[in-house]
Amino acid sequence: MSAAASGYRSLLRAPGAAAFFLAATTGRVGIAMTGLGLVWLLHDRTGSYATAGLAAAVFALAEAVVGPQLARLVDRFGQTRVLPLYLVARGAAVVGVLVSTTPAVAVVAAGCAGAAVPQLGALSAARWAHLLRGDADDLPSAFSLESLANATSFLLGPVLVTALGAAGRTTAASLLAAGLILAGGTALALQRRTAPPPRRGAGRVRGERPALLAPAFLILALLNLAIGLYFGTMGVAVTAFAVGHGIPGAATPLIAAGSVAGLLSGWLYGLRRRRTPARLQLVLATGWLTATAALLPLAPSAVWLGVALVLTEAAVPPTLVLLTVLTERSVRPSVLTQAFTWNNSASAAGSALAASLAGRAADTWGASAALAQAPAAGLLLVAFALVLLRAPRRRPVQP
Repeated sequence: MSAAASGYRSLLRAPGAAAFFLAATTGRVGIAMTGLGLVWLLHDRTGSYATAGLAAAVFALAEAVVGPQLARLVDRFGQTRVLPLYLVARGAAVVGVLVSTTPAVAVVAAGCAGAAVPQLGALSAARWAHLLRGDADDLPSAFSLESLANATSFLLGPVLVTALGAAGRTTAASLLAAGLILAGGTALALQRRTAPPPRRGAGRVRGERPALLAPAFLILALLNLAIGLYFGTMGVAVTAFAVGHGIPGAATPLIAAGSVAGLLSGWLYGLRRRRTPARLQLVLATGWLTATAALLPLAPSAVWLGVALVLTEAAVPPTLVLLTVLTERSVRPSVLTQAFTWNNSASAAGSALAASLAGRAADTWGASAALAQAPAAGLLLVAFALVLLRAPRRRPVQP
């Protein structure tokens, strides 16, 4: 098939592709609602932002730490066998949050819910890699589609949560999030034809280091950490800029403008095949991100910041797609879900760290200092991309 010739339509016409893609996307909207939904729910019940924030932090930490371990089970036993167990555990944890009577119980239940988050993005990406095996030229387009689904989910999810929370329906918001995850996850688990086969017998080749300790993958994990630093910076820094300039209402349209630019960029990137090697493309994309991010801390007005955001965010989807493509090329299929999940965890860790640092910088030195973290993260991206460019290109032994 040729995604370049007919866009994303040819990808979704592949047997079973549209079904698993839509199932995973539905669940991802629920995942995007969950963290903010916990904040709304627990603040409504306890009146404490400290409790709500602690629960959200424990949720995120548990997801980042436990997610890769559960992904190992997925690679070993298969998606269709492990995913139902995820969903049962997830449902039980959500019930625990909803019926909790003390802050301590709510925080513990939130941690259990985070530990049982099904990594639907990683599962969907692994299905694309399995479906398009032998047709690697179409993988960038498939991963662009995944990036678009992820970006759309994390735009739509918080909007739904905020609308329901502001209307006083905080329990309904959490129930809707759980329902979307259960519906999408169940639909994905029922689709056996497109699931990658279990890799129970796939061990390490004698004399070869473990795949997830290979230099190329470790560099990719650091690149995901660095892009997380960028993500964590932007939400806090843009809000601090708007508040500091006396226009707090401008934060939403500024962030929305950057998000729309990213969606358009990701869409266009996936429509074309490129002969330039992926590693060199990554250097170029991260270089663009860094150069345009340097405009952010210099912004004297919201208009300047908006233009700089549009230019910078345009580089984000191609960067994410390339990181996914290069991850698929750097590890064996037997550990692919784990690799994708570790990358997600690295990005989440970077985002959490950067959000904290940006908040402190904004309080101490102002919004421009917080915005300066964005080009700093970009410099790390460029540095790691250049290291990856020179790393050995030998593909791991299959499977």
